[in-house]
Amino acid sequence: MDFAHLIQTVSLYAIPVLLAITLHEAAHGYAAKHFGDNTAYAMGRVTLNPLPHIDPVGTILMPLMLYFATSGAFLFGYAKPVPVRFGNLRNPKRDMVWVALAGPGANFFQALVWGALLHLFHGADINEPFLIEMAQGGVLVNVVMAVFNLFPLPPLDGGRILVGLLPYRQAVLVSRVEPYGFFIVMALVLAGVVSNLWLRPLMGLTFQLINLLLSPLAWLVG
Repeated sequence: MDFAHLIQTVSLYAIPVLLAITLHEAAHGYAAKHFGDNTAYAMGRVTLNPLPHIDPVGTILMPLMLYFATSGAFLFGYAKPVPVRFGNLRNPKRDMVWVALAGPGANFFQALVWGALLHLFHGADINEPFLIEMAQGGVLVNVVMAVFNLFPLPPLDGGRILVGLLPYRQAVLVSRVEPYGFFIVMALVLAGVVSNLWLRPLMGLTFQLINLLLSPLAWLVG
């Protein structure tokens, strides 16, 4: 194992990853507060401080173990979920959709910001490899996080969105999957189903959308 490469990778991705998970979780908490549930706010989770959002196992230990076990070929991790009491929301079934969307929405916004930085670096003739690679990593990390979390299976955000959109009877059936959802998602990830049928196609579309939205800036600085 190349420890120098590990240190370089960690230094490149540390800031994008910490911002990605912090703003993702804080956005959930802020949306929940906006729609009537103060649980996350009362617990100090509506914050830009990354420490309350870091899960020692999911954010640090698991990614490092997978990095060493697969020589960097496969990485996965997760933050500490923001607590939301959906019953406290003013309109639980409708508002849970917006609360769930807030996290991936925050990641998409960050991907746009990192992409804009890349164009600004180009326009200012800034060719520092570390900055360029960090910005590229920021786009990638946030697109992966947004698309993965939109996978339509509880407890992922996409599963909560699906529950909020389905008629009541079907929503109840889908919500019953939540206690086993994490293990089902992991099995699908390891089997390549999530990667081949969800991540790659939707990531490609997301990159195209980002390029389209940033095309005026690319033209201005080009």
